[in-house]
Amino acid sequence: MTEKIELKINGLSVTADSGMTILDAALRKGIYIPHLCHHRQLEPIGACRLCLVEIQGEWKKTVISCKTLVKEGMVVLTETPEIQKIRQINVELIVADHDTDCLNCFQNTKCALQRVADHVGMDKKRLDRLKKPDKLLPIDDSNPFFTFNPNRCVLCGICVRTCDEIQNIQAIDFVHRGLGTKVAGFGDRPRLESNCESCGECIVRCPVGALTEKDAVRPTHQVKTICAFCGCGCGVVLGVRDNKLVSARGDLGNKASKGRLCVKGRFGYKFVNHPDRLTSPMVKKDGNFVEVGWDEALDLVADNFAKNKGDKFAGISSAKATNEDNYVFQKFTRAVMGTNNIDHCARL
Repeated sequence: MTEKIELKINGLSVTADSGMTILDAALRKGIYIPHLCHHRQLEPIGACRLCLVEIQGEWKKTVISCKTLVKEGMVVLTETPEIQKIRQINVELIVADHDTDCLNCFQNTKCALQRVADHVGMDKKRLDRLKKPDKLLPIDDSNPFFTFNPNRCVLCGICVRTCDEIQNIQAIDFVHRGLGTKVAGFGDRPRLESNCESCGECIVRCPVGALTEKDAVRPTHQVKTICAFCGCGCGVVLGVRDNKLVSARGDLGNKASKGRLCVKGRFGYKFVNHPDRLTSPMVKKDGNFVEVGWDEALDLVADNFAKNKGDKFAGISSAKATNEDNYVFQKFTRAVMGTNNIDHCARL
């Protein structure tokens, strides 16, 4: 059983689990502490220096809350004048180096930097005194599924850590140093030339609009289902707009995938509404395929199956089908068609 620890944050009594950080305990209680580099699925690194808090009493000092563990009887303040001053300077430096064309950013109103800046407060005169970038960095548009805009990147490292800690791919990292620091593939190469698998896990964790899906459209409603590309049973939440699929994201509540998806599950949904998709059976007549009704098509299949029973027949099952469908298919092959010539696509 997890040991419970009692502490106070801004005068509020908070019960936390042992091993929990101050930031996690505060967020679970509904107390907002500004942060950009923190993600609950990743190891904390304390890079943004925005989650500073002051610990009172015998531990009196200023610490970063994302890496400091809770202790029994701890008294924490998150909004002292000194902390506010440090936060304001940090946020101003980030905003001054950031592309602030928010209305054209897909993350507008959902951006963590917007929330932090709103919480800390911005002063235009203070911002105007800071030097802005001389020129915009080139946008990496090489990946067929998503775009990386380094001018909107806050160098939080969440994408780098996601690729390393969760995917174990290490396709990207920080390159260069100082003012020239950015995220890129090995040797400052585009994403397409790296070993990136286009899983999109970095996109869903990016706190700002640096990583965005190409041709992204916001859905009007969402539907939970199971990904149909293989037999893993990953949970997917499909976004629907105007009766068309416009987005896909992992279902955090799915026990098989825990919110993660591969490139097919995250980006492979557009075939559903593709204009070239077949929507009715096609039968070759006089050398050309023509549309026919389902009854005619099924009768044709049944007649040909009946003429080719035994070892003249072979079937290949599919990982896209359910276990029940695969069971019925093998039963049909053996009991009806009279052959053991059956295999499964997973072996290919």
